[in-house]
Amino acid sequence: METAVPVATGAYEPLEPSATVRDCSPRDPAADLAIDATTAAVLLSAEISRTLYDCADEIGLAFANDSEAILTLAARGIRGPLLLMESWSAAEPMSEIRRLAPERIVAAGFNEQDLEQRLAGFAVEWVPVNPEAALPHRDVRYERVWIVDSAEQAAVLGAVGRQIDAAAMVVAGDLRAVAPREREMLREAARVELLADLGPDAAWQLEVIRRGDELPGGGLLMFEPGRARRLVAMYGHPTTSQLGVLGEQDPSEGAERLRSIADGYDADGSDVLLAFEIIATVASARAGRDGDYSNETALDEIRPWITAASANDMYVVLDLQPGRTDFLTQAKRYEEFLRLPHVGLALDPEWRLSPGQVHLRQVGTVDASEINEVVQWLAGLVRAEDLPQKLLILHQFRFSMITNRDLVETPAELAVLIHMDGQGPIDTKYSTWDALTGEPDAYRFYWGWKNFYDEDVPTPTAEQVLGLTPSPLYVSYQ
Repeated sequence: METAVPVATGAYEPLEPSATVRDCSPRDPAADLAIDATTAAVLLSAEISRTLYDCADEIGLAFANDSEAILTLAARGIRGPLLLMESWSAAEPMSEIRRLAPERIVAAGFNEQDLEQRLAGFAVEWVPVNPEAALPHRDVRYERVWIVDSAEQAAVLGAVGRQIDAAAMVVAGDLRAVAPREREMLREAARVELLADLGPDAAWQLEVIRRGDELPGGGLLMFEPGRARRLVAMYGHPTTSQLGVLGEQDPSEGAERLRSIADGYDADGSDVLLAFEIIATVASARAGRDGDYSNETALDEIRPWITAASANDMYVVLDLQPGRTDFLTQAKRYEEFLRLPHVGLALDPEWRLSPGQVHLRQVGTVDASEINEVVQWLAGLVRAEDLPQKLLILHQFRFSMITNRDLVETPAELAVLIHMDGQGPIDTKYSTWDALTGEPDAYRFYWGWKNFYDEDVPTPTAEQVLGLTPSPLYVSYQ
């Protein structure tokens, strides 16, 4: 084995072989090795080298701004540290090369003659850059994951980081939208560091991933970019068939029946998510003891449907018909369920009465200000529990049902969807749909459609519903 020491000229003078056998195996990486968004790749590579190695049989060498060369070395494999440099005149990594006294330097991205001159005295292997080189795939968990904002940064940090069992991942935008494999990496890692500026919600979005709760069917966003998802629901009350198809059977039979109801709704390539839309509070002809013209369903009557939905990988929407009370007061009665990842909420303004009004004499109405009270409370639950995005449905078939609709808040914790739930002749329903979705604020919401088995003339087919513009992402049957 030949080692080398520096001489005054900056060249390297070979020494006679030493009888001492060096142990250049790496140490365990330090868990507290600090890295942040300002850490230069050159300094990081040198710090990792100092942390892991007292000497090196072999080192890799490349310019820090040459990601293709770095990936070429990573794909080849190096029996020692991978050092990065800014220029030949920089202090790093030349001082580290002297300390390690490697038997061989494997270099990529340099001129061969330049290498011979700069690294005289060392055994140098020149490797041509492979533009197709990539980090070798591995299925095991990483100790650390760095989230970065560019492919070049991911290549550099990923190659260097493998020495301390770290991976680098490119993310742009909402962290909750990353692919399933990336979510798994982030959940399994002992430590995740945000090195990209993804906005003030990034740390919370990471906690949502790390907690591990996902929506039925997978994912953390109800309607995430690049993935088409449509919910198909049966609507009604658990104890009666008079209020919709849901109450015509028990939960397990309902789950089975929904599969046939949803037939055809995947024709456009969408993933179909089955759902129960349960009327949790029912509009009443009488004021009742609390005077609100609304009957609140007991939690124990709803719970079997919540449980059945979870067992069948389905979603649940709790529908509120509040009468003369406000939506937030009623929503809080079902907080236990709304803290679950597979339960959302629907507000039905048709049944939101003003003082002196009664049901079926007037169509109710609600202002954006009252809706926003629910929005803020429900979004707070999602954030406090690190839940996946929750569906909030607003029923509407007249403009008057939601006043100041353009002021309804649509925070990232919620997927806010307007459900056109009118009934009657199909041409009338189409006209209503076009009017509601044609408003200037329509782009701010997702859109849904309701089919009535008895009242619609005729009941639209799946093909007809899918032909609407915009395409309904929530379709319910009553």
